[in-house]
This record gives sequence, structure tokens and C-alpha cells, in this order.
Amino acid sequence: MSALFVMIGGAFWLGVLTSISPCPLATNLAAISYMGRDVNSPRRVLFAGLLYMLGRVLIYVTLASLLVASVLSTPTVSLWLQSNLNKFLGPLLILVGMVLVGLLSLGLSGGGISDALRQRIDRLGLAGAVILGAVFALSFCPVSAALYFGSLLPLAVRAESTLLIPAVYGLGTALPVFAFAFLLMLGTKQLGAAFNRLTQVEWWVRHGTGGAILLLGVYLTLHHVWRLV
Repeated sequence: MSALFVMIGGAFWLGVLTSISPCPLATNLAAISYMGRDVNSPRRVLFAGLLYMLGRVLIYVTLASLLVASVLSTPTVSLWLQSNLNKFLGPLLILVGMVLVGLLSLGLSGGGISDALRQRIDRLGLAGAVILGAVFALSFCPVSAALYFGSLLPLAVRAESTLLIPAVYGLGTALPVFAFAFLLMLGTKQLGAAFNRLTQVEWWVRHGTGGAILLLGVYLTLHHVWRLV
């Protein structure tokens, strides 16, 4: 049971770290500001932010659930992973840690939307916020891709969780988004100050987490692959 709680806490932290990483952080702020640009009602601004958050969470949870369920539903693959996952987890975490601390780039550019899609979202009103959130969730940046595919999915497979671990991750990604929407409701001055502060904190959080993941990957590699520790 304690191991499950550790995995749940890890999934939530990965979600928060994903949301405050440079590219998702910028797209979240830009999207919420865009949705609230002509809205006079603060409640509608907050509601638009919540719908945008819902769109991101649904994509993260659905994609992870489908991928994990596909792996676990294949007996041969599932048994092979149970026997060999630890051997691959260490090197994979080393790669994830290198991406987080800036030693390795995945060559992904991250998300933007076309003018045609922006016009369609405008015509949908508040409901378009869900689509905007889904589109940006699918536009993976190097850091978010490393965290999602390199850390969350192996964690969910290890826990044999098709819903709980992905859902907790989704909630983690939603927390900063909700905070941005709430600050935008209060005023752009508060939002700008919070963004600048979070940008400063994010570097230390990302590098600290990346260093810890890198060390864990080295340990798991030495233990399960090389049998040195």
C-alpha cells in the first residue's frame, strides 16, 4: 500500500512539473489570456480556464489509459515487462533526467494553433476552451514528452494502473492551470507577477527533479543491469 501512495505522489508531482515546464507554462498562460481577452465577466474567465483545464486533463488521462491498457491486455508483453522493466527503467530515467537538466534535446518544438483553428474555437465560445486544451495537450514539448512518455507511462505500467495513476497525473497538470485562471479573474497584474515568479522557481524545480531522476536512473542501471550495487 505504501508503494502505491509513493507512485500516486510521484504521478501528481510529474503532472505539476509538466504544467510548469517552460513550453506548457507559456501555452497555458497564452491560452487562458486569449480566452479571457474580451470577456467582461470574471466568472466566465474562470469557467473558460476550467474548461481549458478539462480538455488537457482528458487528453492526458485518455492517452495514458489507452496505452497502458494496451500493454497490460497483451499477456506476452505484460509478462515480459514484469520480468524486464527494471532493466530498461534505469537507462530510460537517465535519458529523462538528461532532458530535464538540459543535457539532451528531443527536437520537439511544442504547440501552436493555426488561424483557422483559432477562428473555429472563437465561434464555439466557451466550449472551444475544451478543444484548445486538448490541442495544446497533444503538442508535446521536449520536457513534457520526457515526463509523460519517459516517466508517467512506465510508472503506470509498473503500478498496473490504467486509470488511477494517469488521473492523478492529470490532476497535477490541472493545478497550475486553475491557479492561472483564478489570477486572470482577479486581474492581469497579478497574473503577470505570478508568471514571473513561477518562471524563476521552475528552473530550480525542474533541475532538482531532473537531477534526482538522473541519479535514480544511474542507481537502477547499476543494480539491475550491471549488478554492481
